[in-house]
Amino acid sequence: VSLKIIRSSKPQTVTVTRGRIPLPAVDASYMVDATTGYIKLNKFSETAYKEFMQSMEKLKGTGMQSLIFDLRGNGGGYVTQAVNIADEFLDGDKLIVYTQGTNIERKEYKAGKDGLFEKGKLVVLVDELSASASEILAGALQDWDRATIVGRRTFGKGLVQEQYSLSDGSAIRLTVARYYTSSGRSIQRPYDKGKKIYMEELLERYENGETINPDSMHLSTEKKYKTNGGRTVYGGGGITPDVYVPVDTSSFTHNVTRLYLDGRFNAFVYQYYISHLPQFQQYKTPAEFAARYQNTTEAWNSLVTYALKDSIYLTKVPQLDKNNIEQRIKAYLARLKWRSQGFYEVFNTFDPIFKKGKEAVK
Repeated sequence: VSLKIIRSSKPQTVTVTRGRIPLPAVDASYMVDATTGYIKLNKFSETAYKEFMQSMEKLKGTGMQSLIFDLRGNGGGYVTQAVNIADEFLDGDKLIVYTQGTNIERKEYKAGKDGLFEKGKLVVLVDELSASASEILAGALQDWDRATIVGRRTFGKGLVQEQYSLSDGSAIRLTVARYYTSSGRSIQRPYDKGKKIYMEELLERYENGETINPDSMHLSTEKKYKTNGGRTVYGGGGITPDVYVPVDTSSFTHNVTRLYLDGRFNAFVYQYYISHLPQFQQYKTPAEFAARYQNTTEAWNSLVTYALKDSIYLTKVPQLDKNNIEQRIKAYLARLKWRSQGFYEVFNTFDPIFKKGKEAVK
């Protein structure tokens, strides 16, 4: 197909060949050390279980004995994919999740086969954007004391909807049931205080301090449940982690926030990468790049100059912000060379939630 584009204020016509764009469910999988594997799953698509198994078999073949399973930012997808993945971690016929509604009978989803990783330490990383199928999986593994959940309270999306066709050709979707973990916890956060409060609940977590201080979490004492091992877990919406990690607020300062808006940061990293391409060609793997690349100060100085074009002043930002931005530059450079695989191998070297997960798996 022919496309007309504007480059340097001049229109150009280019010919583009159409092709399939792969959208993998597994963003990255690699060995963190000699015995610890890592898998990042971004969604529960119809190929999620297949991709997960391919990654697991590869990691087990290279000596994996412990796993860090990253579900941060995973908004869900096919519940069957989450159930199939949970079955690889749970033995026997353990209950994974069930649905139930006022006029809908209880329907159970159980483990049913010998799993690939029923033994071995398991850590699951979650945050406030982990939703739906992610919560089903994390909740099942927490209830059976199979995994340590690390991060922040998950989104709280656990409704079952059915679609009914209408005579005019349109359709309506009605909520008919909820998802419950094996201990009886409802994943769905409450919406009895009105639509406005429900829609703004995620923002409220930032404003009331929940995302930066675990003491600010409103845990319902009336909704206490017990895991298989007798630990107390809480209902009331979402999955509460076993190990809490606050959000990094260093990026909330005004100038740093402006830097990340409107693609400014991404545009800078791309320009820097292209202009220093020979420098990056010497690195053969993300692991080598993570260990050896040290030119972050040079990149920072270039960013300071670049940001001035938009009146963003970075010369006086706190040292913590500066360090954080330099680390992100490195991770984004790795993404340009190795895509998501490279990004996570570098990003995880400084990410607080990943570090806590690594501690928990030991």
